[in-house]
Amino acid sequence: MRPVLCLLTALLLAACATPPGTVRVKGGPFYMGTTLVDEDMEAVNLGLPEPWYVDEHPFHRVEVPTFYLDRTEVTNAAYKAFLDANPEQGQPDDWSLRRYPPGRADHPVVYVSWYDADHYCRWRGARLPTEAEWEKGARGKQETISPWGNAWDASRANVSSGPFDRGRPLPVGSLPAGASPYGAVDMIGNAWEWVADDYAAYPGAADDMDAYHEGHKVVRGLSFEAVGHYPPLAYRKVVAVTARSSFRGFDHPTARLRDVGFRCAVSPR
Repeated sequence: MRPVLCLLTALLLAACATPPGTVRVKGGPFYMGTTLVDEDMEAVNLGLPEPWYVDEHPFHRVEVPTFYLDRTEVTNAAYKAFLDANPEQGQPDDWSLRRYPPGRADHPVVYVSWYDADHYCRWRGARLPTEAEWEKGARGKQETISPWGNAWDASRANVSSGPFDRGRPLPVGSLPAGASPYGAVDMIGNAWEWVADDYAAYPGAADDMDAYHEGHKVVRGLSFEAVGHYPPLAYRKVVAVTARSSFRGFDHPTARLRDVGFRCAVSPR
């Protein structure tokens, strides 16, 4: 009986093992969104179409099963393996002859559409994370504002420092101090990240927006790119608001942009 028990134990441990390159996000409830309100209409006064936080309401309880999330954004080197195995797949716009820019093997792949990202994850036996999974993976059980806590700290994320700083991507994991409670890095900064969901109102939301009906997909996590042209103090506020783990961006799923990449998720077998 002992060899049989050992075999069963080994199989059980293998089934529960965290897949290489991922972090385990334990299932359970968490609260998604925010209770914050832009009472002074600061965003509108800056020229934005909606007040801050509107699409993050209501703050609501979500049950998320256990899953595995890529520790880093998908890199150029990893994406090249996908292209090599799928000759019909188009290359990112910053590549040449199906090769990534020199010296950027460990940089996040960008200039990929939502469809490209979805195809890659499925090819790898994974999928894009849901919006709820992404947010839980960034915030942890305590629902902190940023992956590392409740105080904004620009040194922990690769984000733009000003309106004329277009920034550049860094090798994934360059800022380990910005890791989430589960150990995922670059959840804020480096590249925006496609998630599975359509951009739509949360259940029970009081506000409707035109953008909910325009076929967009959600992107999360901010990037290295400048966020607009604002005075210095206003610029820092825009970055701090946009860099929160609950902030929701969106783009059309066919868009291939300079600062949008992705990471994958895997469900336990």
